[in-house]
Amino acid sequence: MNPSATGWIKKLQQVISKENSFLNFSKEQFYVALRNSGFIYGHNIKSISNSIKKTDLSDEEICKINLFLALKYIHHNTHSKRDLIESIIDFYTEIDAHKTSVFQGLLGGKKSRSQLEKIIHKRIQINDNIITKNFNYFVINALLFMDVLAYNQYLKTQHISSNYIKKLEAAIETISLDVLQSKIIKTEYDESLIKLFISSRRYQNNAQINYTQAILFLKVYFEKQYILDIACMATWGDKIIDNDEQQFLYQLGKDLKLEHTLVTQSIEAVNSFYTTNKDNIALLSSKNIIKTFYDNSSKLVSKLINRNGKRLKKELIQSKDLMILLSQSTVRDLNKDEQKKVQEQLFDIFKSIPSLAIFILPGGALLLPLFVKFIPKLLPSAFDDNRIEDDN
Repeated sequence: MNPSATGWIKKLQQVISKENSFLNFSKEQFYVALRNSGFIYGHNIKSISNSIKKTDLSDEEICKINLFLALKYIHHNTHSKRDLIESIIDFYTEIDAHKTSVFQGLLGGKKSRSQLEKIIHKRIQINDNIITKNFNYFVINALLFMDVLAYNQYLKTQHISSNYIKKLEAAIETISLDVLQSKIIKTEYDESLIKLFISSRRYQNNAQINYTQAILFLKVYFEKQYILDIACMATWGDKIIDNDEQQFLYQLGKDLKLEHTLVTQSIEAVNSFYTTNKDNIALLSSKNIIKTFYDNSSKLVSKLINRNGKRLKKELIQSKDLMILLSQSTVRDLNKDEQKKVQEQLFDIFKSIPSLAIFILPGGALLLPLFVKFIPKLLPSAFDDNRIEDDN
């Protein structure tokens, strides 16, 4: 089976029809299997319960398999009478209406396995870029379980509200920030990661929620366990979970009404996963993860701006309100309404230029501050009176 070629979903369905014991797992058993595969952490090292042998499959190909198997598990265990393929495509169609046009040109028309293969490919990978290779566990692929949670909600209600997606994303950011800020003594790494999340939240969320609101929003087991593991992953980013962080994690588990043993298992699981696979995960070989992220991100954003410079410059100049706000952002901090307006108008521009689709994927807003930083060099010098031209 080759998940990079047409027809892989049909082949996968044929293979798992003979070995589909994972479909009968309890929700707790299934989640642990999904976490052990690396799907929750954004680093897929094997398929769920080894349903498909890895052989020479790439991480992205295993990720495709795991995403489909997770959606199939949800479909099976909600006892949906709808066709699996059609229901997943309908789900992504409704999600797309609430968020962005990432799947532009793929939705509509006859629903087929081929169409779903293209949607899944688009969902987990944009041009095989540096970010999905080296920072995907925070930026894109670690958020794929949100699709599974939203699909579960969709099958139960036959509708998925934008409010659910926004609040779930906001809860992840709020709790991740709180766990990072739980340290009494913060290293340079901790401070950098906190700034990174704050930069993302400033541009990404339409509504801020506090810790208590985030906890109250999380009601089902999958949501609670996922948030706990994301929090554990955030603490492990500097390769150590200290006492202050552990205390926060146990309090988080208590607030979520999860058993004490589940928190211990989550901490042990993230330690075991990253320690065992550190040589196979490029990000973990870096001495400074945040510096690596910014260096790689800067190169990627610079390349995207250069490649799309003429069209991007034209779009920006035509957006007069956006130009005014971007100009003002070089000398003062924008307020919340202005930041939201910048976000919305930039996303409108990104949707019109396919190469910039990475910015409108979940987590892509982490790159917006970098994008704004590079804009003055793209526009006429009058845009930034304080700019000093490089000698070379």
